[in-house]
Amino acid sequence: MSRTPDPLRTSAFDYPLPRHLIALRPAERRDASRLLVLDRASGELEHHHFADLPSFIEEGDVLVLNETRVFPGRMMGRKSTGAKAEVLLLEPAGGDFASTLWRALVRPGSKLRPGARVIVSAELEIEILESADDGSRLVRLHASIPVEQAIERLGQVPLPPYIDRAPDIADRERYQTVYARETGSIAAPTAGLHFTTDLLVDLADQGVAIARLVLHVGPGTFRPVEEEDPSCHPMHAETWELTAEAVHAIEAGRERGGRIWAVGTTVVRALESAVDEAGRLRPGRGQTRLFIRPPYTFKAVDCLITNFHLPRSTLLMLVAAFAGHAAVRHAYAEAVRLDYRFYSYGDAMAIVSRGSGAAERSGA
Repeated sequence: MSRTPDPLRTSAFDYPLPRHLIALRPAERRDASRLLVLDRASGELEHHHFADLPSFIEEGDVLVLNETRVFPGRMMGRKSTGAKAEVLLLEPAGGDFASTLWRALVRPGSKLRPGARVIVSAELEIEILESADDGSRLVRLHASIPVEQAIERLGQVPLPPYIDRAPDIADRERYQTVYARETGSIAAPTAGLHFTTDLLVDLADQGVAIARLVLHVGPGTFRPVEEEDPSCHPMHAETWELTAEAVHAIEAGRERGGRIWAVGTTVVRALESAVDEAGRLRPGRGQTRLFIRPPYTFKAVDCLITNFHLPRSTLLMLVAAFAGHAAVRHAYAEAVRLDYRFYSYGDAMAIVSRGSGAAERSGA
């Protein structure tokens, strides 16, 4: 059976971005970031601040949050020769964060072959055991203290590669959502970084339901699409979990005509992975390789809160599938023109569907 190429080439998701618009640090206050509001139907743009978000979310709507927690898995150390080395822990081999066996990325990869060791401190050494075809390594943590304690004490926040500075103590708090609960991500679900506890309370007080799920963000989120045909891109797998309680809150919102707001592309992927062909959500846990790109018919999401994403990325393709490729290109061009701040610590965009959620759910 022959494969049908995607109608849009990867180069269609490229755009020019002046380097000074890449946010290296967060806004002074979480909800002080700017908010570009895009009407999904008309393509019209409005310019606001994130603190204005409650004026766009109506009583009866459902806000869906990703409660994943970023762990400080970036380990800086030295080889036995004294040369610098870095190990980025990705996930425990057996799923238990107390495990000594982990999957990891290493730098310099050509020098850290099986048998090599990285000395992080007197309390922790990391031994390279095996190399995988995808470039990752299986490593063993030799720690004189419990492994989870060693990671929290000795690891650094794994800031994205385009933030070209060393993480500091402030990043421990700001590169984490205020509602983070379950440890497992190497990158933050960045749309959620703009929320404060007070803002969530205000939304609940105005009759907005809040549902919570988990999708752990993996390294593939930063991997550009290198093939000109996006359908050739090997999509990374990420683990998600959707509880019966969350499904009940979302379905109840649908029944009363409320809109389903996804806070971030991670929430979109989790919900669209858990929905069946009839549009009904099912609780469960699993791994998803769902690659959402134009054209795509959305079954579970009406409105999307997101950040501004890298060119040629799977995240930008998802946003374009949701709001329409032309509308997103125009919105990004306006954001550049008006000096919005881009990427993880940057400003936000809300893609809004007006009216009944059931009527608005569609492919753009």
